[in-house]
Amino acid sequence: MMFISFLNFLILIVCVLVSVAFVTLLERKILGYIQIRKGPNKVGFMGVLQPFADAVKLFTKEQTVPTLSNFMPYYLSPIFSLFVALIIWSIMPYDLGLISFNTGVLFFLCCLSLGVYSTMSAGWSSNSKYSLLGSLRAVAQTISYEVSLALILLSLIFLTESFNVDTFKVYQETIWFIWLTLPLSMLWLTSCLAETNRTPFDFAEGESELVSGFNTEYSSGGFALIFMAEYASILFMSALFSIMFLGSDLVSIFFYFKLTFIAFIFIWVRGTLPRLRYDKLMYLAWKQFLPVALNYLMFFMSFKMMCFCCFI
Repeated sequence: MMFISFLNFLILIVCVLVSVAFVTLLERKILGYIQIRKGPNKVGFMGVLQPFADAVKLFTKEQTVPTLSNFMPYYLSPIFSLFVALIIWSIMPYDLGLISFNTGVLFFLCCLSLGVYSTMSAGWSSNSKYSLLGSLRAVAQTISYEVSLALILLSLIFLTESFNVDTFKVYQETIWFIWLTLPLSMLWLTSCLAETNRTPFDFAEGESELVSGFNTEYSSGGFALIFMAEYASILFMSALFSIMFLGSDLVSIFFYFKLTFIAFIFIWVRGTLPRLRYDKLMYLAWKQFLPVALNYLMFFMSFKMMCFCCFI
């Protein structure tokens, strides 16, 4: 039984990594058409093999290590980053004997917090001012938006009364949560953009002022692993949004259409919006998102208490 669970998880990871490859292709194609150009169209039919060509190029390039870097954290940070981005997929409620456990929501929050450490150690161990500034920005940003993410998640937990991700499917058979909690779903989507360091919140990789942010000193395989971790997180956040707010059953083909649409929104935002100012980012998290999320949490708590009292 344990072997079958492990095998299923392994297949899921392979599928996620292949999906990551095609999400990068989707992004480059969409950005190409947003900017009125073609995007990748040379390698394979309409550029379909471009992600695999990029992977071969990155993993066969020479691995350079800065002389003054702290080697072990520098080397292990991208690996740990990808590991966290992949292990988090174990909470997906597939009916295939996967590790779909009852406290999946708590496990998700733990993995979300762990991602901060890989970013921090990658920036610090590179021993570069730009990398360190990028990682400090990323850590402050991630911690700030984790608060609103956790509060939104708590509101939904009060509604479903369960830490199991599979419960969302049961409760949304009649009506999707996106209609019941419309402002919260938009808050969640925006917080996901900030959490995955995507435009307009990509201060960890602010090219205009920080060269390339916390991954400035990374090249070849290390850069590829960080890149894969970022896109695996985007895919996961898209899947989680579909499960939480769009009433998705994972054995249905519509779940994958919804997931692709949310991933498209991530890319669309990148092609449309300019980068915020850093103090505006913090103002948005602490002065706007936090009060709204707290108010909704109090509302849902009161609502459930009232229902409980009426039931008694």
